[in-house]
Amino acid sequence: MSDAAMATTGDGQRGNAAEVFAVFLKLGLTSFGGPIAHLGYFRDELVVRRRWIDEKGYADLVALCQFLPGPASSQTGFALGLLRGGPLGAAAAWAAFTLPSAILLVLFAFGAAWFGGPIGSGIIHGLKVVAVAIVAQAVWGMAKNLCPDRERATIALAAVLIVIIVAGSMGQIFAIIVGGLAGLWLCRAPGEAVTGHVRFPVSRAAGAAALAAFFILLLGLPLVAAALSSQGLAVFDAFYRAGSLVFGGGHVVLPLLEAEVVRPGWVSASAFLAGYGAAQAVPGPLFTFAAYLGTVLGPAPNGLPGAAIALVAVFLPGFLLLIGIIPFWDAFRARASAQALMRGANAAVVGILGAALYNPVWVSAIVGPYEFALAVTCFVLLTVWKFPPWIVVLVAAAGGVLVGGI
Repeated sequence: MSDAAMATTGDGQRGNAAEVFAVFLKLGLTSFGGPIAHLGYFRDELVVRRRWIDEKGYADLVALCQFLPGPASSQTGFALGLLRGGPLGAAAAWAAFTLPSAILLVLFAFGAAWFGGPIGSGIIHGLKVVAVAIVAQAVWGMAKNLCPDRERATIALAAVLIVIIVAGSMGQIFAIIVGGLAGLWLCRAPGEAVTGHVRFPVSRAAGAAALAAFFILLLGLPLVAAALSSQGLAVFDAFYRAGSLVFGGGHVVLPLLEAEVVRPGWVSASAFLAGYGAAQAVPGPLFTFAAYLGTVLGPAPNGLPGAAIALVAVFLPGFLLLIGIIPFWDAFRARASAQALMRGANAAVVGILGAALYNPVWVSAIVGPYEFALAVTCFVLLTVWKFPPWIVVLVAAAGGVLVGGI
């Protein structure tokens, strides 16, 4: 990476990795509310207060990260760390923002086995129920934003049918490909005006190398894992593939990870949903759910090694794509065909998440009228009363204990 081309910042200064780590550790400990809320925290702390980047530059950066597959808030944080402290700053930003929630979820994974008796099982059941409300809220919000017309609603419906007919990760990949191609046909419009420009210390050669690494890992990992019969590589491949296909927000990782770890029998559906519910109660990125899954995987590697493998693998593709596209972003996003393709792909992921709302989320959690009532209560608290997700998780856990005692 070249240090010659730097983004415009408010204070015009370079920082260091230690400074970046300290700032993002504070954000990692306090950023509740999901990726949109995280972007608001970043703006308050780094644009308004610390002036690491100006408003136009920040808006341009957010647009880039929302365009790419991967965890948008973590990619934004990674890019801001890169901007402030170079490659070490990028690594520091990711580690500090990610580790607090990852550690909490690993601890939950180790403690979940001790949740015996009616109270413990009730809490676990409540966490499964709250997942219904969280995913329903995500589907509803994404559908309004990403499927505002008949064409994109039809693409979302087609994606539902595809993932029902073609089970597993292949069905989800196929649905995204079909959605993107349909977007090229149905969602073409005049190219949106390109505003703002941010220059990072990433050369075109480094960007091309990152894109090459992304595709080599995506295509090569399954072949190498099968050839070597390595469960560790198979786990890395599963989480890497899931992280490569997350368009439209962190909640979309749910059906992708379910296809990779539940259907092969690595994690039970009950443990999967309990961990997903717990992930709503911690700060930081939702992708740290992968650390929980890596801990509870049936075959080794699991525990702390499994958590580390899953955590790195699920974040890595989004960061490789970010580094790869940064030098080419302005030219690429100006193309009307690129914008149309992403409209279709984003509509498809709404359908994928909608299908996951039914299976595995609904069928595993809603087993009677009391669970249904609890899920509706949580949904109303989230969407109407605007309660923070972690408070709704506590309500669901208490409701699960109450339902278990009825």
